[in-house]
Amino acid sequence: MNNCTGKLVLLCTILALSSVLFLEILYVNAENSRPAIINIGAAFNFNSTIGIVAKVAIQAGVDDVNADPTVLRGSKLVVDMKDTKCNGFLGMIEVLRLMGKHIVAVIGPQCSIIANIISYVGNELKVPLLSFGATDPTLSSLQYPYFVRTTQSDYFQMQAVAELVSYYKWRQVITIFFDDEYGRNGVAALGDKLSERRCKITFKGALRPEATENDIAGLLDEVSRMETRIIVIQSSQKTGVNVISVAKSLGMMKGYVWIATDWLTTLLDSKGPLAPQVMEALQGVVSLRQHTEDSAKKAGFVSRWSGLVKKQTGENFRLHSYGLDAYDSVWILARALDEYLNDGGVISFSADPKLKANDGKAGHLNLQAMAMFNGGNLLLDKIKRIKIEGVRGLIQFDQDGNLIHPAYDIVNLVESELRIVGYWSNYSGLSIVPPEKLYSKPANHSIASQQLKDVIWPGKTNVKPRGWVFAQNGRELRIAVPNRVGYKEFVSINNNTGEIEGFCIDVFIAAINLLPYPVPYKFIPYGDKQKNPAYMDFAYKIASNEFDGAVGDITIVTNRTMVADFTLPYIKSGLVVVTRVKKYSSNAWSFTKPFTLSLWFVTGAFCIFIGFIIWLLEHQRNEDFHSGDYKWQIVTSTWFGFSTMFFAHQEKVESTLGRALLIVWLFVVLILQSSYTASLTSILTLQQLSTPIRDIDSLIASGDPIGYQAGSFAENFLVEELDIPPSRLRELGSPEEYAKYLALGPNNGGVAAVVDERPYVELFLSTHCQFTIVGSEFTKAGWGFFVREFKTCNVKEFLSYVNKTEEEAKKQLESTEVNQ
Repeated sequence: MNNCTGKLVLLCTILALSSVLFLEILYVNAENSRPAIINIGAAFNFNSTIGIVAKVAIQAGVDDVNADPTVLRGSKLVVDMKDTKCNGFLGMIEVLRLMGKHIVAVIGPQCSIIANIISYVGNELKVPLLSFGATDPTLSSLQYPYFVRTTQSDYFQMQAVAELVSYYKWRQVITIFFDDEYGRNGVAALGDKLSERRCKITFKGALRPEATENDIAGLLDEVSRMETRIIVIQSSQKTGVNVISVAKSLGMMKGYVWIATDWLTTLLDSKGPLAPQVMEALQGVVSLRQHTEDSAKKAGFVSRWSGLVKKQTGENFRLHSYGLDAYDSVWILARALDEYLNDGGVISFSADPKLKANDGKAGHLNLQAMAMFNGGNLLLDKIKRIKIEGVRGLIQFDQDGNLIHPAYDIVNLVESELRIVGYWSNYSGLSIVPPEKLYSKPANHSIASQQLKDVIWPGKTNVKPRGWVFAQNGRELRIAVPNRVGYKEFVSINNNTGEIEGFCIDVFIAAINLLPYPVPYKFIPYGDKQKNPAYMDFAYKIASNEFDGAVGDITIVTNRTMVADFTLPYIKSGLVVVTRVKKYSSNAWSFTKPFTLSLWFVTGAFCIFIGFIIWLLEHQRNEDFHSGDYKWQIVTSTWFGFSTMFFAHQEKVESTLGRALLIVWLFVVLILQSSYTASLTSILTLQQLSTPIRDIDSLIASGDPIGYQAGSFAENFLVEELDIPPSRLRELGSPEEYAKYLALGPNNGGVAAVVDERPYVELFLSTHCQFTIVGSEFTKAGWGFFVREFKTCNVKEFLSYVNKTEEEAKKQLESTEVNQ
């Protein structure tokens, strides 16, 4: 038995050792099967600000990968760099040459225009393109599956710009852009992001690649005549600097906001301060920079940078964020290749059937040299699944092929320093805390959480620019006013002078006069003078550009806001019910009205009865009720009974039963007194309703006719919201008609009540005291001014002046009424 057990143990040991040996042999064979050299390509513009840094960074990345035996484990990367000169035609030729050298991937291209062309080649030959510089947001992994962006997309940069604009409560921007895929598609993305925040681009200024200073000056002269003062530049570095320099010479810095995308920070990070006159022009400009997390790996690479540059080029230029992306691109590819080879991947190529079929027709293009990478699909999958720590931080791709945690520094150029005033990330928006410190906390995009440090704007001021002015080539604003028939205290036309007057006009003019700049406008009366105009017409005419705005007693209701914009309410309003009242006339006998005649008789009888009962219980033992003859005792008991009504009795009650009776009676007297006092006060001071209408519910239930003001939204509200038949409604045009139809009443051709807005009703009641409001407001609304969407004036800024003048104008109107 023991001998069998020993043999079994020996057999298991031999099998285990054999398995380990077999796996080791497989591993060694896998290592030995790796190619000694793996060819990769790189395509970018050698002489651009991004390219000169990328060239050093890519070579450094290749050298570092080859120096690390744990990465490719015996294989070496060999990179073939081609200069595309950011020219679509030349770039296509250079990349095609690379494809003929059996490369497994391309680091690049740098320019968006070349990426759009070459991505088709990558798709066909299954060669991944790792672009560290093509930021065009339309370059999608859905259209170009072999295009992998190892930098941030301008989709996120434009989102950051849009949130920056919204943060400062600006609503309009002008864009100046380079007229290519990079510029056009970036501006299109910005327009989409602005519209999500109810902002918009009012003018798009395109500059051709060879634009001269005269071209730029002509464009800026056009821009200077516009209302908007927020300008976003999405262009090449040379063109962007020229735009700002020309703007400085034209006096277009102070009062303007210049936002440069990351082309400016890339230029300054690489070359340092520019010429003094250029740096002077750039003062106060706000720009963005790709945010890279501070880490030991980044610090180590930055410390090596000067040595790398001198070794490779002998020149002296600094590192920028795209250089970090280029360096990381090499490591992404190396780690993906290692995983690819570990999974049994083989570096092999085969002829593309499509190219082979057209080879005879290709002339001297030598298409047969280009081959399809057989492992392209697997390598692409390894690249998209990568998760490593790079010099820029954590590198990982989301399901859309973008790097996770896109973030930007918000920088402000002051003197020669790029001062960070905050950060933007798609995780938490704008913040003064670096994004990596917020990823461990719940995402918070609330308005209250968005914050930036103070910015020094052009003109060396920290006062936020308004963002707009009245256009130099602008015309007068066409402001419609209702030509009202009634309630002219709010809006009216003086028949003698033709001037527009009234409370609403006073509020508008007071606000306009407080603006720190002139705003020309003219009032245009609207209406036939026969009846109040329909206020919904104003919304339609503003939407059709017939008017720029409307001022008057205009209620903010839902259907109107769907057509045109409003300011916020400058006065509160709401629908109320007005009906008739009756008043009791005061006379010498008014004190008897609280009680009916029968109640007076019953009260008197009880006074006599109480006096008699108390006499009956007390006269045998109580001197107060026993002294004197019977006639005197009758007078005493009667006096006692009536004096209890005023708690003025002086006679003492000694019997227990008499005291109990007196307590009950005095409690009854207390109730009678309280009721009498309340009733008499009501009769002498309060009006009494002459109808059973108590509120809107009782008015609806009554079935009686209802009056409303012509042109008011009350008609639609009563019909559509309260389901009152239109046949019950009566259109009334003036306060006089209100009084006439209310006085007639529902049985004599009049109305039971009028439904109208409180401001009108209060003005009506100030001269017609025989009517009153019943119930409470059953809608909550307000009056505002119609404005065409974001037209000329900043609505919120203008509204602040409206709010300042509202109370003053109301007091002025009230004092005028009192004096009249």
